[in-house]
Amino acid sequence: MCRDHGGEPSARAGAVRFRLASLILAAATLVATGCGYHTAGKAVRIPPDVTTISIPMFVSQTKTYRIEQIITNDVVHEFASRTRYHIVSAPGDDVDATLQGTVLTSEVAPSTADSQTGRATTAIVTVTASVKLVDRHGKVLYENDNYTFRDQYELSADPASFFEEDSMAMRRLSADFARTLVSNVLEAF
Repeated sequence: MCRDHGGEPSARAGAVRFRLASLILAAATLVATGCGYHTAGKAVRIPPDVTTISIPMFVSQTKTYRIEQIITNDVVHEFASRTRYHIVSAPGDDVDATLQGTVLTSEVAPSTADSQTGRATTAIVTVTASVKLVDRHGKVLYENDNYTFRDQYELSADPASFFEEDSMAMRRLSADFARTLVSNVLEAF
């Protein structure tokens, strides 16, 4: 440390410490504000007068058999078990809000392969959906146009069991989707 004749730190050393402290503060501010988590959805708090939510069958734009039924059933179950809302399937004048959902894509792709045979040993199923919760006046309470979920599963050497494994992966994915959706809606993400 540089000292003047009186034993005090020099002005130059003080300026260096000031700049160092400023840099540390700026870095801490950047880290605190720049690395936050956010979701792609848009939401507002669900008003307290919402007591009944309609969850009609999701629409499927895929060719995956019954995917809209599996996802809708899981979403209804999750809302009914985790919230105080009365859940109905059909929109009407007596509902306070309606959850609309569309399954946009459903894809299965090989993930890993056996090095000896070249045959795929695991696959990943990916589903993308769009959801919107709208109150009776048309105000959007929650919206996410790009929910994407994945689940990996092992492929059997027996081709007959492929569908069973694919179906179980789809059910796990659907349950995860429903849990995440309800959490996001309730937490106003």
